[in-house]
Amino acid sequence: MPQLNPAPWLSILVFSWLIFLTILPLKTTAHTFPNEPSPQTNQIANTPKTEPWTWPWH
Repeated sequence: MPQLNPAPWLSILVFSWLIFLTILPLKTTAHTFPNEPSPQTNQIANTPKTEPWTWPWH
């Protein structure tokens, strides 16, 4: 039965995984976002002042 002969399929499997593990991670990590986040300053000063509730809880 020729389906049980692993000679051609093993090399195809090994080479495909070598491509997946070497080329694709390089392409994925080279991706950059078009909108880089900018640091926000004065965020603490812009928060509104909150006051505690004075509800009777009894």
